[in-house]
Formats: sequence, C-alpha cells, structure tokens
Amino acid sequence: MQAGTSPRLLESEEYIRRAEGFARQATARPNPWVGALTDNIAATGPYARIAPAETTLQYSQPIELGDKRAARIAAGEAGVGSAKARYREVRIAFAHELARAYGAAEHAGGRIALIEDEVANANNDLRAARALVDAGREARLRSLQAEAAVNALQAELDGARAARVGALARLSALVGGGAQYDGVADTLLDRGAYRGMRTVNPSESAAYLTAVAERDETEQRVVAERKRTLPDLTASVGVRSDFTNNNALVAGVSIPLRILDRNEGNIAAALANYHAAQARAAIARNETEAQARSVPLQLGAAEASLDAALLAESTAQEAYRLARIAYDAGKSSLLELVSSRRSLGMARRMVLDARLARLEAIAALARLQNRTVLGDPIP
Repeated sequence: MQAGTSPRLLESEEYIRRAEGFARQATARPNPWVGALTDNIAATGPYARIAPAETTLQYSQPIELGDKRAARIAAGEAGVGSAKARYREVRIAFAHELARAYGAAEHAGGRIALIEDEVANANNDLRAARALVDAGREARLRSLQAEAAVNALQAELDGARAARVGALARLSALVGGGAQYDGVADTLLDRGAYRGMRTVNPSESAAYLTAVAERDETEQRVVAERKRTLPDLTASVGVRSDFTNNNALVAGVSIPLRILDRNEGNIAAALANYHAAQARAAIARNETEAQARSVPLQLGAAEASLDAALLAESTAQEAYRLARIAYDAGKSSLLELVSSRRSLGMARRMVLDARLARLEAIAALARLQNRTVLGDPIP
C-alpha cells in the first residue's frame, strides 16, 4: 500500500506549503513608489504671474516602525510550525485509521472463511439427517431443521461477502491512488502483543502538540495585529525642475493619523482565535490524559477477552470432536451433534471478534504514543 497517495496526506502537505508561502511573504518589506507632479499648468489670471510650470519627480519609501516586520515573520514561522504539527497528527491518525480499516477487511475475510466452514459442516449434517430419515431412525423434522440451518448459514455467508466488499472499498478509499483492493495479504489480527510500552505521556501526544502549536500561532497573530496599530513613516526625496532647467532637491516625511481605523476589529478577532486555541489545547490535554488512563486498560481487557475466547474455542473444538465420535458410534443424537457444531462456530467467531477488538485497542494506544500498530515511532 502506498500511503503517500492518500488524499488526506496530500492535503495536509499542501497546507504546509501554504503556510511556508505566507511565512515567505511575511519577510517582504513595503514597496517604494515613485511619482511625478507638475504645478502651474495652463495657469490663468493671477496664477499665471506667480511662477512658471514646475515638475517634481519624487521617490518615497514607507518605513515600518515598531517591529511590525519581525512580528509578521514570527507569526508566519509559527504558522509553519502549526501546519507541520497538524501534518504529523494527520499522519498518525491516518496510520490509526489504516490499521483499523485493514483489520476490518481481514476480519471480514476471516468471517467468510468461518462461515464457509460452518456451511460445509452443516451440509454434512444435512446429508446425515436425510440418511437417518430415509432409514427411519429420525423424524423428518430433523432433516427440515438441518436444511433450515444450511439456508440460514448460506444467507449469512452472502451477507459476510457483501461486508467484505464494503470493507475493502473503505480501505481502497482511505489509501487512495486509484487502487482497488480485492484482498489483504498480511495479517494484523494475529500479530500478537503490542511491542510499544503500555504507558502514555499526554504532553507528547500529537493531538496535544498540535493544539499547542495552534495556540502559539494565534498568540503571534495577536502580537502582529497589535503592531499594525503603530503608524508607519514614509520618507520622500525628489527633484524639482522648472522650464529653465533650474533644479532643486525636495524632501519630506509623512505619517498617518490613526484616528478612524485603529485595527480594533482585527485585534478582537485575533484575541478570540487565541482564546479558542487556548481552550482547544486544554481540551486536548484533558482528553489525552483521560485516554492515557483508559486505553491501556482497554488493551489489557481486550487481551484477556481474547485469551478467554481462545480457551472457549479449544473447549468447543474438543466437545465437537467427542460429539462427532459419539454420533458416529450411535451413542448420541444428531441434535447433540448440531448443537456442538453451532457452539464451535460461535466460539470461533468470538475469537475472530476478540482479535479485531485487540487490534483496535492496540491502534488506539499506538496513536496516543505516536506509533504504528507494529510499535514503530512516527516522526
């Protein structure tokens, strides 16, 4: 599987490039401007006697005051940091979802195999029941019951096959790249215990670190918006010429009056974003701490459930073996054999379900630890 083709990963990568573009733009200085001004053109009346036409060529350079550029740069760099933190979180979440989707597809395939085995055994029971009915040793009701069991299992098998198609389609959609999977080669359900540690440090979880990075970015945005209220200085220098080609230098400075626009709305919006980011960081911390306490326990419970299911399967397997021997020897009824077969089928399904539950618990713990389900760290 080529996880790099996943649309969600590609989207997150583009957000990093966008943030880098904004950060690069934040380093830009204000552009200078040039102008030309001509006085006393086509003057009439008393204005004609004042002076001949004069032309002034002027160069002006805005000068940012109050460390505005530094504040913009800091905000841009913080934006890149938060974008990279989000990308890492997306990668970790993707690994979590991919493991779950893969496990679901494997579970669906395993369920089909179990039901197919049950269908084969049920057909054997049906043939035996019909033989006993024909020999007069069983009532016709037994063959009807066996036939109904076969039909029910066949319908369940059709449903399991449809579920497998859906699980593989979800896996294909998650990975992306146009590939359509018709099966899974490796196994995750039988890999055994999780190689990573069972403890979780909430302050190192990707979700919390992302929330902190976003909080830091919004804090820098507040600083940048407040800096924008400081006026900028514009320095100008030029040359004035008249029709006799006499020249003179002109110079000046200008500064805006912050009377009508004080950037109060943008500051208020930036502060609201900052406070919301603070709340998100607190929420992420609280949720991660809660998961750090519960998820390892859930994994332990899932492993205990799997052990119990494996023991039940072993017991059911032995019970079915003995029931088959007793039935072949004529010491037990077909009903007892069918009952033991059904118990074995249920036990096998419990094991398969328990393996999937363990994988989901492992995936949840690995996500908190920024690891794959195989225990490998995700940088």
